[in-house]
Amino acid sequence: MAGPLLQHGEPLLMRILTFLLAALALLVALPAHAERVRDLGTFDGVRPNQLTGYGIVVGLDGSGDDNFEYVTQAMRGVSGRLGLTLPPGVSPGLKNAAAVIITAELPAFSKPGQTIDVTVSTIGRADSLRGGSLVLSPLYGADGQVYAMAQGNLAVGGLGVSGRDGSQVTVNVPTVGRIADGATVERSVATGFDSQGELRFNLHNADFQTASRMRDAINSRFPGSTRVVDGVTLSIVMPFGGDARSEMIAAIEMIDVTPAETPARVIVNSRTGTVVINSAVRLAPAAISHGRLVVRIEEDPRIIQPEPFSRGVSAVEQASDISLQAEETRLALLRGGANLSEVVDALNMLGVGAADLVVILEALKQAGALQAEMVIL
Repeated sequence: MAGPLLQHGEPLLMRILTFLLAALALLVALPAHAERVRDLGTFDGVRPNQLTGYGIVVGLDGSGDDNFEYVTQAMRGVSGRLGLTLPPGVSPGLKNAAAVIITAELPAFSKPGQTIDVTVSTIGRADSLRGGSLVLSPLYGADGQVYAMAQGNLAVGGLGVSGRDGSQVTVNVPTVGRIADGATVERSVATGFDSQGELRFNLHNADFQTASRMRDAINSRFPGSTRVVDGVTLSIVMPFGGDARSEMIAAIEMIDVTPAETPARVIVNSRTGTVVINSAVRLAPAAISHGRLVVRIEEDPRIIQPEPFSRGVSAVEQASDISLQAEETRLALLRGGANLSEVVDALNMLGVGAADLVVILEALKQAGALQAEMVIL
Protein backbone atom coordinates (compact mmCIF):
# COMPACT_ATOMS: atom_id res chain seq x y z
CA MET A 1 0.00 0.00 0.00
CA ALA A 2 2.83 2.39 0.80
CA GLY A 3 4.47 2.07 -2.60
CA PRO A 4 1.42 2.95 -4.72
CA LEU A 5 0.56 5.87 -2.44
CA LEU A 6 4.06 7.33 -2.78
CA GLN A 7 4.00 6.86 -6.54
CA HIS A 8 0.61 8.52 -6.72
CA GLY A 9 1.75 11.44 -4.56
CA GLU A 10 5.00 12.11 -6.44
CA PRO A 11 3.48 14.28 -9.25
CA LEU A 12 1.66 16.42 -6.67
CA LEU A 13 4.81 16.77 -4.58
CA MET A 14 6.83 17.76 -7.63
CA ARG A 15 4.27 20.38 -8.62
CA ILE A 16 4.39 21.86 -5.07
CA LEU A 17 8.20 21.96 -5.10
CA THR A 18 8.22 23.56 -8.56
CA PHE A 19 5.74 26.22 -7.39
CA LEU A 20 7.80 26.99 -4.28
CA LEU A 21 11.03 27.26 -6.28
CA ALA A 22 9.35 29.58 -8.80
CA ALA A 23 7.98 31.75 -6.00
CA LEU A 24 11.40 31.88 -4.34
CA ALA A 25 13.03 32.88 -7.63
CA LEU A 26 10.44 35.60 -8.09
CA LEU A 27 11.09 36.96 -4.58
CA VAL A 28 14.83 36.95 -5.19
CA ALA A 29 14.34 38.81 -8.48
CA LEU A 30 12.33 41.59 -6.83
CA PRO A 31 14.35 44.57 -5.54
CA ALA A 32 14.76 44.64 -1.78
CA HIS A 33 12.80 47.40 -0.04
CA ALA A 34 11.76 48.92 -3.37
CA GLU A 35 9.64 52.06 -3.25
CA ARG A 36 7.50 53.67 -5.91
CA VAL A 37 8.74 56.92 -7.39
CA ARG A 38 5.56 58.68 -6.23
CA ASP A 39 6.42 57.80 -2.61
CA LEU A 40 9.93 59.25 -2.80
CA GLY A 41 9.13 62.78 -3.95
CA THR A 42 6.86 65.10 -5.92
CA PHE A 43 6.91 66.92 -9.24
CA ASP A 44 7.77 70.59 -9.09
CA GLY A 45 4.61 72.72 -9.19
CA VAL A 46 2.27 69.81 -8.46
CA ARG A 47 1.64 70.79 -4.85
CA PRO A 48 -1.10 72.32 -2.67
CA ASN A 49 -1.22 76.00 -1.71
CA GLN A 50 -2.22 77.43 1.68
CA LEU A 51 -5.09 79.90 1.96
CA THR A 52 -6.09 82.05 4.91
CA GLY A 53 -8.73 84.63 5.69
CA TYR A 54 -10.53 86.59 8.40
CA GLY A 55 -14.22 86.18 9.12
CA ILE A 56 -17.11 86.35 11.57
CA VAL A 57 -18.99 83.42 13.09
CA VAL A 58 -22.55 84.25 14.15
CA GLY A 59 -25.34 82.35 15.87
CA LEU A 60 -23.43 81.47 19.04
CA ASP A 61 -25.29 80.89 22.29
CA GLY A 62 -23.72 83.72 24.30
CA SER A 63 -20.18 82.32 23.93
CA GLY A 64 -18.86 84.98 21.54
CA ASP A 65 -16.33 87.81 21.83
CA ASP A 66 -18.81 90.32 23.30
CA ASN A 67 -17.74 93.96 22.69
CA PHE A 68 -14.23 93.54 21.29
CA GLU A 69 -13.48 96.46 18.95
CA TYR A 70 -12.23 94.34 16.05
CA VAL A 71 -15.41 92.25 16.16
CA THR A 72 -17.53 95.41 16.09
CA GLN A 73 -15.60 96.77 13.10
CA ALA A 74 -15.93 93.45 11.28
CA MET A 75 -19.68 93.38 11.89
CA ARG A 76 -19.96 96.93 10.55
CA GLY A 77 -18.24 95.76 7.37
CA VAL A 78 -20.52 92.73 7.07
CA SER A 79 -23.60 94.89 7.67
CA GLY A 80 -22.38 97.41 5.10
CA ARG A 81 -22.06 94.70 2.43
CA LEU A 82 -25.67 93.71 3.16
CA GLY A 83 -26.89 97.31 2.87
CA LEU A 84 -27.35 97.91 6.62
CA THR A 85 -25.43 100.87 8.09
CA LEU A 86 -25.12 101.05 11.87
CA PRO A 87 -25.50 104.57 13.34
CA PRO A 88 -22.29 106.25 14.52
CA GLY A 89 -21.45 105.65 18.16
CA VAL A 90 -23.55 102.48 18.37
CA SER A 91 -21.57 99.51 19.74
CA PRO A 92 -23.73 96.41 19.47
CA GLY A 93 -23.31 93.70 22.07
CA LEU A 94 -21.89 90.74 20.15
CA LYS A 95 -22.09 87.87 22.61
CA ASN A 96 -23.40 85.72 19.78
CA ALA A 97 -20.55 86.52 17.33
CA ALA A 98 -16.84 85.73 17.25
CA ALA A 99 -13.90 86.84 15.12
CA VAL A 100 -12.11 83.88 13.53
CA ILE A 101 -9.17 83.01 11.33
CA ILE A 102 -10.01 80.69 8.42
CA THR A 103 -7.40 78.32 6.96
CA ALA A 104 -7.63 75.96 4.02
CA GLU A 105 -5.45 74.03 1.59
CA LEU A 106 -5.95 74.47 -2.14
CA PRO A 107 -5.00 71.19 -3.89
CA ALA A 108 -3.01 71.17 -7.10
CA PHE A 109 -5.03 71.66 -10.31
CA SER A 110 -8.12 72.89 -8.41
CA LYS A 111 -10.56 74.57 -10.74
CA PRO A 112 -13.17 77.30 -10.12
CA GLY A 113 -16.40 75.82 -8.82
CA GLN A 114 -14.78 72.97 -6.88
CA THR A 115 -15.10 72.89 -3.10
CA ILE A 116 -12.49 72.45 -0.35
CA ASP A 117 -12.62 71.98 3.43
CA VAL A 118 -11.87 74.87 5.77
CA THR A 119 -10.82 75.10 9.43
CA VAL A 120 -12.11 77.96 11.59
CA SER A 121 -10.32 79.07 14.79
CA THR A 122 -11.13 81.86 17.24
CA ILE A 123 -8.68 84.72 17.79
CA GLY A 124 -10.47 86.47 20.69
CA ARG A 125 -12.02 85.42 23.96
CA ALA A 126 -14.92 83.43 22.53
CA ASP A 127 -15.53 80.33 24.66
CA SER A 128 -17.01 78.09 21.98
CA LEU A 129 -17.94 78.01 18.30
CA ARG A 130 -20.53 75.31 18.81
CA GLY A 131 -23.69 75.97 16.79
CA GLY A 132 -22.16 78.89 14.86
CA SER A 133 -22.27 79.76 11.16
CA LEU A 134 -19.48 81.41 9.20
CA VAL A 135 -20.47 84.53 7.23
CA LEU A 136 -19.22 84.68 3.62
CA SER A 137 -15.47 85.41 3.81
CA PRO A 138 -12.68 85.60 1.18
CA LEU A 139 -9.61 83.34 1.40
CA TYR A 140 -6.31 84.79 0.22
CA GLY A 141 -3.15 83.18 -1.11
CA ALA A 142 0.44 84.23 -0.45
CA ASP A 143 0.23 86.69 -3.37
CA GLY A 144 -2.71 88.55 -1.80
CA GLN A 145 -5.23 87.34 -4.41
CA VAL A 146 -8.63 85.84 -3.52
CA TYR A 147 -8.70 82.14 -4.44
CA ALA A 148 -11.82 80.93 -2.61
CA MET A 149 -14.89 82.08 -0.71
CA ALA A 150 -15.89 80.32 2.54
CA GLN A 151 -19.28 80.07 4.24
CA GLY A 152 -21.30 77.47 6.11
CA ASN A 153 -22.23 75.84 9.41
CA LEU A 154 -19.41 74.71 11.69
CA ALA A 155 -18.92 71.19 12.99
CA VAL A 156 -17.25 71.49 16.43
CA GLY A 157 -16.00 68.37 18.18
CA GLY A 158 -15.28 70.11 21.51
CA LEU A 159 -17.59 71.06 24.35
CA GLY A 160 -17.16 73.65 27.10
CA VAL A 161 -19.46 74.10 30.11
CA SER A 162 -19.05 76.64 32.94
CA GLY A 163 -20.96 77.36 36.15
CA ARG A 164 -21.69 80.60 37.97
CA ASP A 165 -19.11 79.79 40.63
CA GLY A 166 -16.36 79.77 38.00
CA SER A 167 -16.02 75.99 37.65
CA GLN A 168 -15.47 74.78 34.08
CA VAL A 169 -15.44 71.49 32.22
CA THR A 170 -13.91 71.36 28.74
CA VAL A 171 -13.88 68.38 26.37
CA ASN A 172 -11.47 68.57 23.43
CA VAL A 173 -11.18 72.08 21.90
CA PRO A 174 -14.50 73.92 21.40
CA THR A 175 -12.84 77.01 19.89
CA VAL A 176 -11.91 75.27 16.62
CA GLY A 177 -14.43 74.07 14.05
CA ARG A 178 -14.44 72.64 10.56
CA ILE A 179 -16.69 73.07 7.54
CA ALA A 180 -16.63 70.19 5.05
CA ASP A 181 -16.69 71.56 1.49
CA GLY A 182 -17.07 74.96 3.11
CA ALA A 183 -15.19 77.00 0.49
CA THR A 184 -15.73 77.34 -3.25
CA VAL A 185 -12.66 77.82 -5.46
CA GLU A 186 -12.83 81.09 -7.42
CA ARG A 187 -9.38 81.12 -9.05
CA SER A 188 -7.01 78.36 -10.20
CA VAL A 189 -3.24 78.40 -9.71
CA ALA A 190 -1.12 78.34 -12.87
CA THR A 191 1.40 75.47 -12.62
CA GLY A 192 2.90 75.43 -16.14
CA PHE A 193 2.30 71.71 -16.16
CA ASP A 194 1.48 71.39 -19.88
CA SER A 195 3.76 74.11 -21.27
CA GLN A 196 7.27 73.47 -19.92
CA GLY A 197 9.65 71.31 -21.93
CA GLU A 198 11.08 69.74 -18.75
CA LEU A 199 9.54 68.92 -15.40
CA ARG A 200 11.56 68.68 -12.23
CA PHE A 201 11.09 65.94 -9.67
CA ASN A 202 12.15 66.74 -6.09
CA LEU A 203 13.02 64.02 -3.58
CA HIS A 204 11.64 64.25 -0.07
CA ASN A 205 15.13 63.51 1.34
CA ALA A 206 18.33 64.65 -0.33
CA ASP A 207 20.48 61.69 -1.39
CA PHE A 208 22.75 61.48 -4.45
CA GLN A 209 22.65 57.69 -4.58
CA THR A 210 18.84 57.60 -4.52
CA ALA A 211 18.74 60.29 -7.22
CA SER A 212 21.15 58.28 -9.39
CA ARG A 213 19.15 55.08 -8.97
CA MET A 214 15.93 56.90 -9.83
CA ARG A 215 17.55 58.39 -12.95
CA ASP A 216 18.66 54.94 -14.11
CA ALA A 217 15.25 53.41 -13.43
CA ILE A 218 13.40 56.12 -15.37
CA ASN A 219 15.88 56.06 -18.26
CA SER A 220 15.45 52.29 -18.56
CA ARG A 221 11.75 52.95 -19.24
CA PHE A 222 12.14 56.24 -21.14
CA PRO A 223 15.72 56.29 -22.53
CA GLY A 224 17.58 59.59 -22.34
CA SER A 225 14.72 61.45 -20.64
CA THR A 226 16.14 62.05 -17.16
CA ARG A 227 19.24 63.67 -15.69
CA VAL A 228 20.28 64.47 -12.12
CA VAL A 229 20.42 68.18 -11.30
CA ASP A 230 21.55 67.81 -7.66
CA GLY A 231 20.99 65.57 -4.66
CA VAL A 232 17.29 66.49 -4.55
CA THR A 233 16.19 67.32 -8.08
CA LEU A 234 15.91 65.33 -11.31
CA SER A 235 15.02 66.96 -14.63
CA ILE A 236 12.74 64.91 -16.91
CA VAL A 237 12.09 65.78 -20.58
CA MET A 238 8.36 65.63 -21.21
CA PRO A 239 6.27 65.53 -24.39
CA PHE A 240 3.99 68.49 -25.03
CA GLY A 241 0.25 68.13 -24.47
CA GLY A 242 -1.59 67.29 -21.30
CA ASP A 243 -2.67 63.81 -22.45
CA ALA A 244 0.77 62.48 -23.41
CA ARG A 245 2.40 64.17 -20.45
CA SER A 246 -0.09 62.70 -17.99
CA GLU A 247 0.47 59.18 -19.33
CA MET A 248 4.24 59.54 -18.97
CA ILE A 249 3.99 60.89 -15.41
CA ALA A 250 1.57 58.10 -14.43
CA ALA A 251 4.05 55.51 -15.72
CA ILE A 252 7.03 57.18 -13.99
CA GLU A 253 5.26 57.36 -10.62
CA MET A 254 4.73 53.57 -10.59
CA ILE A 255 8.38 52.68 -11.31
CA ASP A 256 10.06 50.84 -8.42
CA VAL A 257 13.31 52.29 -7.06
CA THR A 258 15.44 50.98 -4.20
CA PRO A 259 16.42 54.03 -2.14
CA ALA A 260 19.85 54.29 -0.59
CA GLU A 261 20.32 53.31 3.04
CA THR A 262 19.60 56.19 5.37
CA PRO A 263 22.56 57.80 7.19
CA ALA A 264 23.37 56.53 10.65
CA ARG A 265 21.44 58.73 13.03
CA VAL A 266 20.47 58.78 16.71
CA ILE A 267 17.49 60.97 17.62
CA VAL A 268 17.26 62.13 21.24
CA ASN A 269 14.33 64.05 22.68
CA SER A 270 15.71 65.46 25.92
CA ARG A 271 12.29 66.68 27.08
CA THR A 272 10.49 63.33 26.90
CA GLY A 273 13.48 61.01 27.26
CA THR A 274 12.77 59.33 23.90
CA VAL A 275 15.73 57.81 22.05
CA VAL A 276 15.44 56.45 18.50
CA ILE A 277 18.32 54.60 16.83
CA ASN A 278 18.05 53.65 13.15
CA SER A 279 19.35 50.41 11.67
CA ALA A 280 22.42 52.03 10.05
CA VAL A 281 24.07 52.78 13.41
CA ARG A 282 27.26 50.77 14.03
CA LEU A 283 29.66 50.75 16.96
CA ALA A 284 33.43 50.42 17.13
CA PRO A 285 34.85 48.16 19.87
CA ALA A 286 33.99 49.71 23.24
CA ALA A 287 33.41 48.76 26.87
CA ILE A 288 30.65 50.46 28.84
CA SER A 289 30.51 50.57 32.62
CA HIS A 290 27.52 52.16 34.27
CA GLY A 291 26.71 52.50 37.94
CA ARG A 292 24.94 54.96 40.21
CA LEU A 293 25.49 56.14 43.76
CA VAL A 294 22.35 56.78 45.82
CA VAL A 295 22.69 59.15 48.78
CA ARG A 296 19.77 59.14 51.23
CA ILE A 297 19.40 61.67 54.06
CA GLU A 298 16.65 61.14 56.63
CA GLU A 299 15.81 63.79 59.22
CA ASP A 300 14.22 62.72 62.56
CA PRO A 301 13.98 65.81 64.80
CA ARG A 302 13.07 65.25 68.48
CA ILE A 303 11.35 67.68 70.87
CA ILE A 304 13.04 67.98 74.31
CA GLN A 305 10.89 69.22 77.18
CA PRO A 306 12.45 71.01 80.24
CA GLU A 307 12.24 69.66 83.79
CA PRO A 308 9.16 70.68 85.81
CA PHE A 309 9.49 74.07 87.57
CA SER A 310 12.91 74.60 85.93
CA ARG A 311 11.82 77.62 83.96
CA GLY A 312 13.33 76.03 80.87
CA VAL A 313 11.98 76.16 77.34
CA SER A 314 11.26 73.41 74.84
CA ALA A 315 14.02 72.69 72.36
CA VAL A 316 14.37 70.79 69.09
CA GLU A 317 17.20 68.30 68.78
CA GLN A 318 18.14 67.50 65.20
CA ALA A 319 18.89 63.88 64.29
CA SER A 320 20.12 63.08 60.81
CA ASP A 321 20.74 59.66 59.27
CA ILE A 322 22.91 59.62 56.14
CA SER A 323 23.27 56.40 54.13
CA LEU A 324 25.09 55.60 50.91
CA GLN A 325 24.10 52.87 48.53
CA ALA A 326 26.14 52.04 45.46
CA GLU A 327 24.21 50.10 42.85
CA GLU A 328 25.87 47.17 41.22
CA THR A 329 28.18 48.27 38.41
CA ARG A 330 27.93 46.26 35.22
CA LEU A 331 30.33 46.13 32.33
CA ALA A 332 29.13 45.60 28.76
CA LEU A 333 31.58 44.83 25.96
CA LEU A 334 30.59 45.80 22.41
CA ARG A 335 32.57 44.30 19.59
CA GLY A 336 33.28 46.25 16.43
CA GLY A 337 30.51 46.52 13.86
CA ALA A 338 27.75 45.75 16.33
CA ASN A 339 24.33 46.11 14.74
CA LEU A 340 21.22 47.68 16.19
CA SER A 341 19.97 44.56 18.00
CA GLU A 342 23.34 44.02 19.67
CA VAL A 343 23.48 47.66 20.77
CA VAL A 344 20.00 47.41 22.30
CA ASP A 345 20.83 44.12 24.04
CA ALA A 346 23.99 45.59 25.57
CA LEU A 347 22.20 48.70 26.83
CA ASN A 348 19.35 46.60 28.23
CA MET A 349 21.88 44.47 30.08
CA LEU A 350 23.10 47.60 31.82
CA GLY A 351 19.53 48.30 32.95
CA VAL A 352 19.75 52.02 32.19
CA GLY A 353 16.86 54.46 31.94
CA ALA A 354 16.19 56.94 29.18
CA ALA A 355 18.18 59.77 30.78
CA ASP A 356 21.19 57.51 31.43
CA LEU A 357 20.97 56.14 27.90
CA VAL A 358 21.40 59.63 26.49
CA VAL A 359 24.54 60.14 28.59
CA ILE A 360 25.99 56.79 27.45
CA LEU A 361 25.34 57.52 23.77
CA GLU A 362 26.95 60.95 24.05
CA ALA A 363 29.98 59.41 25.77
CA LEU A 364 30.29 56.80 23.00
CA LYS A 365 30.13 59.59 20.44
CA GLN A 366 32.89 61.52 22.23
CA ALA A 367 35.01 58.37 22.44
CA GLY A 368 34.72 57.84 18.68
CA ALA A 369 33.00 54.47 19.09
CA LEU A 370 29.59 55.66 17.82
CA GLN A 371 29.71 56.49 14.13
CA ALA A 372 26.38 58.28 13.80
CA GLU A 373 24.85 61.72 13.76
CA MET A 374 23.40 62.79 17.10
CA VAL A 375 20.20 64.85 16.70
CA ILE A 376 19.00 66.52 19.90
CA LEU A 377 15.38 67.67 19.76
